[in-house]
Amino acid sequence: MLFSKRLRELRKKKNITQTELGRLINVTKVSICGYEKGTRMPTLGTLMDLADVFQVDVNYLLGYDNYVISDNSEENYIRVADDEIELIKELRNHAELYNKLIEDPKRIAKFLEKKLR
Repeated sequence: MLFSKRLRELRKKKNITQTELGRLINVTKVSICGYEKGTRMPTLGTLMDLADVFQVDVNYLLGYDNYVISDNSEENYIRVADDEIELIKELRNHAELYNKLIEDPKRIAKFLEKKLR
C-alpha cells in the first residue's frame, strides 16, 4: 500500500518518531504504527492533518502522482503513482506475462490473488 510507505518515508525524512507524529496530529503512536504497517487507515480529518504536517497534497499521501491519459480519449484518464509506473515498466520486460495481463487483466489478477493466499 502506497500510503503506508509514503507516510513512513515522510516521517523519517522529517526525522520524527511515531510518538511525535501522533502528538502533532492528536492520535496515538499505535495509530501511526498501524498506518505505516498498512493495517489501519486514517480518517479524512487525520489524513488532512498528516498532509499539513508534511506539507504535501493528500493525493500524494494516497499514492497518486501522475495523470495517465488513454490513447482513445483525453477524457479517459486516471492518476497513477510512480511505483505503479515502475511496475508497468518492469512487466513490459516480461513480454509473455505482460501480454496475458493486457488480454485479460481481471482473470490474471484473480489467478495471482489465489496464488498469494
